[in-house]
Amino acid sequence: MIWKDVLKDCLPITAGIIPFGLTCGIMGKTAGFSTFEITLMSMTVFAGAAQFMAIAMINSGIVNWGVLVFTTFLINLRHLLMGASLSPYLFKQSKILQYLLAFSMTDESYALTVNRIEKKGYEVYYQLGASYFLYLIWVSSTFLGAALYHNIPNPLEWGLDFIIPLTFLVLLMPRLINLTALLVALVSALTAVLGALYLPGKWYIILAAVVASIVGGLMERGRDNEL
Repeated sequence: MIWKDVLKDCLPITAGIIPFGLTCGIMGKTAGFSTFEITLMSMTVFAGAAQFMAIAMINSGIVNWGVLVFTTFLINLRHLLMGASLSPYLFKQSKILQYLLAFSMTDESYALTVNRIEKKGYEVYYQLGASYFLYLIWVSSTFLGAALYHNIPNPLEWGLDFIIPLTFLVLLMPRLINLTALLVALVSALTAVLGALYLPGKWYIILAAVVASIVGGLMERGRDNEL
């Protein structure tokens, strides 16, 4: 039953993951990676935004590993917040499951897991199944993009880059079920837009996540005190 739910929930999201995986493979080949190297990168990193940034930096001549690691670390800081929110459930699992789930956590699998918690409670094999189904899709599409590099035009030229924001909107909308959720989403969106306008790099992502977490925490604590 869980695996049927995993497929039902994950399949629509692949419409946004596949074109970006193809593009990752194509960009990797453009930057001089072999098909094996760019596929191995997806297998071991499994973080689209970080991979795109690293490939772009390498392609522009930045090969200092310290700079690459630090930059991608900043981009992925939001994973600390996602992991912290699921920590009450993850700490109850075995060490091997904790490692597997920590490695495979993405924005999409996190959103699916949180939605599942709201509906049916936490199920570790649902998170595991969703995470690694999306992992296989990402790695496979990266490989195909690299292998068919000369035969596939840039998928972003098709306008498919807009699918990723739409995918996240689909995941977000069902969670806007009360005033707290709505206000946190609005604060996060406003902070991200202002941060993108006035901050360098990808700091706006981290800032929006932190500000939204603080606002949500204060609102939840205020509601608990009233009760």
